[in-house]
Amino acid sequence: MTEATEKIGNVSQSRYEQIVAELRQVVEQQSQGSFTIGDRALEIEPIRPRGGVADAQWTVRQSLMRLAEDIGLTFRRVESARLTASHWPKEHRQPGISFTIHRTLARIEDEEERFAALRTPPAGRTRWTPDEAKRRVGWRVDNPETPQEKITEIHHLARDEEVAATVTTDFLKRPQVAAKLSPENKARAVEEFTRDEAAATTAATNLLRRPDIAFKAMNDDTARSQVNQAQVERSRQAREDFERTSPVAPAVRHIDHTTEFLDLVTACHAFVAAAGRTVPGLRDRTLGDDERTLVHQNIAKVRATLDWIETAVDTGKVDVDDELARLLRGE
Repeated sequence: MTEATEKIGNVSQSRYEQIVAELRQVVEQQSQGSFTIGDRALEIEPIRPRGGVADAQWTVRQSLMRLAEDIGLTFRRVESARLTASHWPKEHRQPGISFTIHRTLARIEDEEERFAALRTPPAGRTRWTPDEAKRRVGWRVDNPETPQEKITEIHHLARDEEVAATVTTDFLKRPQVAAKLSPENKARAVEEFTRDEAAATTAATNLLRRPDIAFKAMNDDTARSQVNQAQVERSRQAREDFERTSPVAPAVRHIDHTTEFLDLVTACHAFVAAAGRTVPGLRDRTLGDDERTLVHQNIAKVRATLDWIETAVDTGKVDVDDELARLLRGE
């Protein structure tokens, strides 16, 4: 292997290893310094049991704020060092492991589990890394590797709604991405995108223009019923609008009434004519009991219907009472 292939960045492999060794010593010194800051902050303001009362003259925050100002650090830096030191008694701190990793693993609540975790790097690793420590406590990592970590990172970057909308649109323009969605997830996505009525109307209209989709949709009883109701409602609204706004509406209403009258007279005439053709054929013929029962049931329907027609003609009331409704349903 040549020297060129052994380079890391602009330095050779051997020089890189020298730099790592040197910087590990620096990090160790920084870790010791951070723990010292934390220990001294703990000395000034020990961790008290919940509900414990400090000296009324100084709150914890006031004490730590003064300490931070006097040593030239931020309050957050001092507070973090104090909390980390409180989770790691001196006998459980590990040389060679950075203060950053100690601070992250301090999130493990159980003490024994926390101390054991620090002594045991993840499987396949010889050392703890910041990302491995974050994985251990369930935090978002800096360098996502697993699919779930990458998904979490995308969610984090797309917290802004405009960014999320743009990313989603771009993703769904990629056929290979859309193809991997299950039918259920595709349906859920369509439902989410069509919560807006205008978008839903446009999508439904475009989809129903495709004969294969329209045919399959109409196989669903609920969908078919909703379409039929929509057509009836649309016709009703159109008629109401016409009657309210059109100057020829009165004349049309008269024609409608005439048409209804003619339809009713025609229905009665058709019934009388049909009966006149059919009844003579019963001469010298005896019907069976079941046949007579069926005919009598239908005669009862006819009588009730005739009464209904008379009432509608005389009073204009076309409501159907419960008894007639049951007869018409064959109950």
